[in-house]
Amino acid sequence: MSSHFTVCFQHPDFIVIDKPEGISVHKDNEATGLTERIALQLSVPQVWLVHRLDKATSGLLILALTKEAAVEFYHLFKQHKIQKTYWALSTAKPKKKQGKIVGDMKKSRNSAWKLCHTKENPAITQFTSQSVAPQLRWFTLNPHTGRTHQLRVAMKSLGSPILGDSLYGGEKADRLYLHAYQLEFEYQNTHFCIQTPPTSGLIWQKIYQNTL
Repeated sequence: MSSHFTVCFQHPDFIVIDKPEGISVHKDNEATGLTERIALQLSVPQVWLVHRLDKATSGLLILALTKEAAVEFYHLFKQHKIQKTYWALSTAKPKKKQGKIVGDMKKSRNSAWKLCHTKENPAITQFTSQSVAPQLRWFTLNPHTGRTHQLRVAMKSLGSPILGDSLYGGEKADRLYLHAYQLEFEYQNTHFCIQTPPTSGLIWQKIYQNTL
């Protein structure tokens, strides 16, 4: 497995990488985990994970380069001061083209989660969508909370499971079509807006090349 990650942005206190799909942010069964591999790549003793992406999700991931920065990012995420934008594709038309999905999330079966009608401590996702081809819609998702599988569950609740998401009823594909496209935040009085489009996935490549 290639040990080289694409660094989208580098700051003295943190870096932002483009995490490929299929790589866990946790160690899993790999001999060296993601954080160790990045520390090796940067020739630094340690990097700190300050948030997570599902193994199957690609896109922007912040890693702190100092313990102080790790603490600061922890608070920024906890206070929802980091705006995240994801892209997703689905072959199913949603119940509504745009809006907000709000509801509590409860554990279901087979490691899946489900969205409930209750709103005691709800997961909140804002979304818009547009048609890019017959039976293919492009979703822009803005989660206001950070729950496990939140976007995958939100999309299923719309009747538009993500393409390639077998756990939530999505159509089979070469990957899970969910990508962390943009991060926007203030860090030490400086505004950052970092973007990276997805680089893997046959359908995304076809969209970019207008060959659908």
